[in-house]
Amino acid sequence: MTRSVLVVPCFNEEKRLDLGALADLAKTADVTLLFVDDGSTDGTRRVLRELEARLPAKVRVLGLEKNEGKGEAVRRGLLEGLGLGAGIVGYGDADLATPPDELVRLRDEVRDGAPSVVVGSRVLLVGTQIERKLVRHLLGRVFATLAANIVEMPFYDTQCGAKFFRDTPALRSALGRPFTSRWAFDIELLGRLRIGTRDVPGLPLADFREVPLRRWIDIPDSKVRLGAMVKTLADLARIDRELASMRQAARR
Repeated sequence: MTRSVLVVPCFNEEKRLDLGALADLAKTADVTLLFVDDGSTDGTRRVLRELEARLPAKVRVLGLEKNEGKGEAVRRGLLEGLGLGAGIVGYGDADLATPPDELVRLRDEVRDGAPSVVVGSRVLLVGTQIERKLVRHLLGRVFATLAANIVEMPFYDTQCGAKFFRDTPALRSALGRPFTSRWAFDIELLGRLRIGTRDVPGLPLADFREVPLRRWIDIPDSKVRLGAMVKTLADLARIDRELASMRQAARR
């Protein structure tokens, strides 16, 4: 059975962590939970260490000394997961907006199927439960359209905080340096995986799969405020330049 590690970035999540649900996920889903405490100033790290002590075989905690942003916390966590020997690594939000059963379903898409990259997608379809505020949805659609053009892949939703990856040279290369954006790092990661470098070829489009979620809940008190979402739009220009430079270098 391929070992899998789920990275959960945390910053001041002491009061929002559903430890019961997280413990159940760790015990029943054949996945190691790797919490990355991104320099929290509340009791988050203490709570996580207590969970780690209760489930030492299923829970690990990586503590960053200062707040580096979600992108760096995820990057460091994914690298740590690969270092632990995981054949599949992924990440999900600490508030479990993507419920545990959906996270497991995405992991299984990689474990049991052909794709090297599986991306959860918050698309409202008949028979699904996708609860998202209208303003956030509209801003998200603008952002997603721009992001899809930047990565040159027809993703509906690049920013859903639930993704899984098979261990490949392309993944290790993509994680080799920090991202330029604290919040829009998903676009950089997907773009790097697709483009590759002169030494490590990128992944073909067939290795990517976008999977519509059956359930996703917009949790109150989200860390991503509307103001931050607007500011993150400015990051897209920098990411566009970075990926364009990578494409030129890969062609050479």
